[in-house]
Amino acid sequence: MTPSLSALARRLLAALPLLWFAATAPAQEAGAACAQQAAAQAARALKAQSEPGGSRDRGFLWRVSKGGHDSWLYGTMHVARPDWVIPGPAVAAALRESQRIALELDITDADIARRLGAAQAPGGGEPLPEALEQRLQGQARAACIPDAISQSLSPVLLALNLAVTAGRADGLDPAYGIDAFIALLGHQLGKQVDSLETPEMQLEMLTGGTPEERVEMIDRTLAELEKGQTRRMLKRIADVWSGSKLDELERYASWCDCMKTADDRRDMKRMLDERNPAMAEQVAAWHDGGERVFAAVGSLHMIGPQGLPALMKARGYRVERIVFKH
Repeated sequence: MTPSLSALARRLLAALPLLWFAATAPAQEAGAACAQQAAAQAARALKAQSEPGGSRDRGFLWRVSKGGHDSWLYGTMHVARPDWVIPGPAVAAALRESQRIALELDITDADIARRLGAAQAPGGGEPLPEALEQRLQGQARAACIPDAISQSLSPVLLALNLAVTAGRADGLDPAYGIDAFIALLGHQLGKQVDSLETPEMQLEMLTGGTPEERVEMIDRTLAELEKGQTRRMLKRIADVWSGSKLDELERYASWCDCMKTADDRRDMKRMLDERNPAMAEQVAAWHDGGERVFAAVGSLHMIGPQGLPALMKARGYRVERIVFKH
């Protein structure tokens, strides 16, 4: 990473938490424990901003080649530590060489932010059973999400916010998600930054289903939070991502405890395999039009026969994984 790009990355690090909605809400109204958590988060961010030297590569990177030029696929992590967001030399080089950066969603885009904010509001559907509502709000308070924020979200989205913030005590925070930082960096570098999906598509994928299915999903999410399963899983996924352990990521179905039932497998197919072909088609369209594309999406979109590297290979691309030098 060049000094100028490194300096830019560290300046952008300070702005990144502003991009997350409920997950970065102020914690001061929730008591001493939340104040301590907020102070620890601030200290980690300050340390990452001020420490000299470069970062190392993390995650998973592929070069895809066709028609005499290259594009890149980068597997990201949606929750991370502050010092992880600064790209290492291989990722930084791919970013510099790219003309267009493609993300699941560019949440730095004002219109997308507005649509996300509007779509997250409660929809006026059937209220949750009282006991489930109490569990949900109790977990929100324990996670230091202020009442004003938790009550402004639909129950499903509040439960999902709780799941992605479960690693904060371990330094894993959606405020430092890799995708959002890449979007910020891309805009500052003058790249074209685009979304592969729409807010409406993502929210329908996350919150769709019957009222009964949504209640079941909330109950299951809360049970996993209450047992500490979500936190443990985030720590393991973070270790896999930070260490670029592709073999372990490819065995995700064997250790995630998320593929046990037919419903589990259906949900995972809907959240991953069914989304990947459209992403691959759009990346290929830009590349075939002569552009060098840096496509950065969640790492689970990269594995299996329906993963993006496999889909690009099926389209006639030469696909080469770039192994990082640590």
